[in-house]
Amino acid sequence: PAARAELARRSQPYATCLTDAEWQIVQAFLPAPVPYGRPRRWPMRALLDGMLYVLRTGCAWRHLPRDFPPWQTTLRWFLRLARSGAFERMAHALAMADREQAGRGASPTAAVVDAQAARSSGTGVAGRRGYDAAKRVVGRKRHALVDTDGRLLLAAVSPADLHDSHGGIALLRTSRRPWPFVALCYADRAYAGPRVANASPVRIEIVGSKPSQDGFAVQPRRWVIERTFAWTGRCRRLARDHEATPGSAVA
Repeated sequence: PAARAELARRSQPYATCLTDAEWQIVQAFLPAPVPYGRPRRWPMRALLDGMLYVLRTGCAWRHLPRDFPPWQTTLRWFLRLARSGAFERMAHALAMADREQAGRGASPTAAVVDAQAARSSGTGVAGRRGYDAAKRVVGRKRHALVDTDGRLLLAAVSPADLHDSHGGIALLRTSRRPWPFVALCYADRAYAGPRVANASPVRIEIVGSKPSQDGFAVQPRRWVIERTFAWTGRCRRLARDHEATPGSAVA
């Protein structure tokens, strides 16, 4: 009930529209208008609201309501922001700010890594997919690195046939620059072995089920990343793999 009340936003035209307080934070990461050339016709806030509408509802870009800027303009700006790394910089700053608001250090010292297989949206989609034999999924695999509270630190997308350990190695190596103080990472048995342990200075601690375990049980430390995947599942655009490129899926 608390999450539903927070996401409702009855004062906004749509539940996905940014509030004034959120816009004050977000606009610092968006490109400012240039003094030359043709002036912008559509405000950046309306364009970002359109992107969030597509993310939350899962509709196609062509089906964007007419209350937003034209879908061609919204899609073009989405691709431009994705290629410039604006979403990654925004997520990095928001994660640090939220940790400080919770009374923790801005940069985490421990993390959790895991992967999720996302089924493809169907035939006729562009981009390379793969088959995950363990999950029997044709699509892509999302690799995520989160802190011990479940905040997303890094993400990557690969074909579903790529093993979890390969994606985990890439995330651990990439994390050294944006999150240099991460020294410990919790993972499941898919990340066991010297290949992942020796890939970076981060120490890997394997958290698995006990030999006497019968049935399902919540695993300590690892459950936070499963909750993060459940959070992303609230956005219908991410319930399946609809994107043409891995970069667009990560954004």
